[in-house]
Amino acid sequence: MKAMVLAAGRGERMRPLTDVTPKPLLPVGGKPLIVWHLERLAAAGFKEVVINHAHLGHQIEESLGDGRHLGLLITYSAEPPGALETAGGIVKALPLLGRTPFLVINGDIFCDWDLALAHQALNTNDLAHLVLVPNPGHNEKGDFALADHRIASEGSPSFTFAGIGVYRPQLFAELISGQPAKLAPLLRSAMNAGKVSGELHTGRWVDVGTPQRLAELDQELKAQP
Repeated sequence: MKAMVLAAGRGERMRPLTDVTPKPLLPVGGKPLIVWHLERLAAAGFKEVVINHAHLGHQIEESLGDGRHLGLLITYSAEPPGALETAGGIVKALPLLGRTPFLVINGDIFCDWDLALAHQALNTNDLAHLVLVPNPGHNEKGDFALADHRIASEGSPSFTFAGIGVYRPQLFAELISGQPAKLAPLLRSAMNAGKVSGELHTGRWVDVGTPQRLAELDQELKAQP
């Protein structure tokens, strides 16, 4: 299974930090945020990773290179200024991801979910498997409902999408490469067709979307042995 780390966002809420540094390269706990993902992917047995980028993307390529120093083979999917949204970015990268299910991780989160679980997460008849987390203060209403490992677009209890999912390429079959497209409408359509499974992760998860959250996570990680 291949993995994709989403790293094309402008990081508006992180400004002015992201005016000169792409958000995935912002340091936290002594290393760039994206490196935490890459190290955990390598430890979970992943060998090939695709990273998309747009804003200051050359810095990401220069910093990470081909990934061999991390035990990975990294390829890059460059997007135009403004990027292509989540689903649009995935569609553009499909030639690099192949025809089998793949893992996608938002580059601006920190999470200790066991990435090795991704290899067996997707059922035969499903198009997607999502990792959900308890609702944080900045998303109290949640995103999707979860019951008996099935996810619905509406219902209770509702949890927050962690930004971690396993997808079949067929989920994106109706999209056109190079066109911006959001992920949520695709997921909701698949949910309505009963083709999305999921799980609740109750471990550590942070949406590293603001300078304050970045600083808090940095202090937490530096305080660990």
